[in-house]
Amino acid sequence: MPELPEVEALAQFLREHAVGAVVGRIDVVALSAIKTFDPPVTALSGRDVTGAGRWGKFLGMDCGGLWLITHLSRAGWLRWTDNPSANPPKPGRGPLALRVHFFTPEGATPAFDLTEAGTKKRLAVYIVQDPAQVPGIARLGPDALAITADRFAELLAAAPGRIKNVLVDQTVIAGIGNAYSDEILHTAKISPFAPAKTLPAAKVGDLYEALRTVLLDAVDRSVGQAAARLKGEKRSGMRVHARTGLPCPVCADTVREVAFTDRSFQYCPTCQTGGKILADRRMSRLLK
Repeated sequence: MPELPEVEALAQFLREHAVGAVVGRIDVVALSAIKTFDPPVTALSGRDVTGAGRWGKFLGMDCGGLWLITHLSRAGWLRWTDNPSANPPKPGRGPLALRVHFFTPEGATPAFDLTEAGTKKRLAVYIVQDPAQVPGIARLGPDALAITADRFAELLAAAPGRIKNVLVDQTVIAGIGNAYSDEILHTAKISPFAPAKTLPAAKVGDLYEALRTVLLDAVDRSVGQAAARLKGEKRSGMRVHARTGLPCPVCADTVREVAFTDRSFQYCPTCQTGGKILADRRMSRLLK
């Protein structure tokens, strides 16, 4: 899933490549992806692109006061092409959901595609006059890169449940998903199952510093990359996430996994749980 660093990089990519262009034809391939109907998607055509922004994991493009907002969900992506086909794409079962064409001052006619792999189609597109009109944006907690240390501590003290779940709850802190929460917890040397409310003050401070370090490093590595290279850049920076069975780069212990029905997370027992192995949830048990 694209998270804060990748979405921030995509917003910067749009600022560099789309701002100053005029929106041309918009091809809606997956009607189910469009979550608003007034204004219609066609209202964007002919408007100048004046900016791009990010709210948590939502990406937006400002078309002269009318916003195209998207949430890429778990398997969505933005793909830029300098030479799109002149023929409108045909609706089908492929990954393409939406194509936006542009006219640039230099006479070029690029486009970007919003695509989504897999069969679970959850990518969402909204056309709104104010980003706050998107329900998901209205519910967001403070942005992970804007929150202060004191506010972070207050939110954890009031949050029920395990710290892993708190970090990925967008209504508490916006922008962190499964991958970067794994990396943040590993950097802070905290178990994913530690209760958020009872973390010692020193550990809360460690967690806040890890959050800043991991996300800012990922943003620095991502911003300026071509959109097509961002996924690879994200994977290359991971120390535990999606590295089950490989050695931890800090202590060389084997990275372990806890799996649920449709997701999993990774951790290092030596660095995070005092050597204890958290049982795979596919076996419906947990070693405390």
